[in-house]
Amino acid sequence: MADFNLNILGCGSALPTTRHLATSQVVDLRDKLYMIDCGEGTQVQMRHMRIKFSRLNHIFISHLHGDHCFGLPGLISTLGMLGRTGELVIHAPKEIENYMRPVLDTFCKGMPYEVRFNPVDTRSHSLIMEDRSLSVYSIPLKHRIPTCGFLFAEKPKEAHIIREMTDFYQVPVRCMKDIKLGEDYVTPEGEVIPNSRLTRPAAPPKRYAYCSDTAYNPSVIPIIEGVDLLYHEATFAECDKARAKETFHSTARQAADIALKAGVKRLVIGHYSARYEDLATLHREAEEVYPGTILGAEGMVLPI
Repeated sequence: MADFNLNILGCGSALPTTRHLATSQVVDLRDKLYMIDCGEGTQVQMRHMRIKFSRLNHIFISHLHGDHCFGLPGLISTLGMLGRTGELVIHAPKEIENYMRPVLDTFCKGMPYEVRFNPVDTRSHSLIMEDRSLSVYSIPLKHRIPTCGFLFAEKPKEAHIIREMTDFYQVPVRCMKDIKLGEDYVTPEGEVIPNSRLTRPAAPPKRYAYCSDTAYNPSVIPIIEGVDLLYHEATFAECDKARAKETFHSTARQAADIALKAGVKRLVIGHYSARYEDLATLHREAEEVYPGTILGAEGMVLPI
């Protein structure tokens, strides 16, 4: 079972190439799957990477450019053919229903499950969704149309019981839950056994931030500060910086600058322009600012 991993299904940009697939990722938190963007080819890449369709309950769409959402109709249809019955929630800018409702009405009538749309305010940093394991927040980005990134924040885990110590003090099973949550144990004789003697702290909760598509945007820095992993678009090299500004995208150097100023622990770049057959220049320019930058690639699985 995965603990907390990022699966990169596609990291190309708008124009199709034979080198990269359109944008899509799957966050895997202990076998609960959360998809980010769904470009063309997403479901085929899920097959290649052996990602379980049945584990997917939430899809987060950053914005309504085709390379980030044209894969949705096919994926939704496939889930129906696979016999899905549980609800699928799509978190996206409110315009998503204008695109998807006619598609569902035309091609997906009689599906055995419900698709629910949760409109996201792309202008604010706010809680979008949470469950027992995870909280997901929006990150306002700077693009040509309403766009947001996403911050996936793992919830704190319970402390680990030291079995030798609970056996020594003959702690009843009914008390274990409270001890995991930080309570001391009081013996029948009234002796207080400190929680620190009975447990080991759990690993600190992890955070992953996704920032694509966006122009250079320092306003995200306080939101993503110190995250364990940052994915930031790096569509252009410095020689095409004017084009990046014109199209509201970032250069690899700008992505690295954001990562450095935010003090993130690791940076992976992607969303490469089709004009670059060789990504060495993008990688080098990012590494000059943020050493250890990871060059994102299809099929890559990164622990968070």
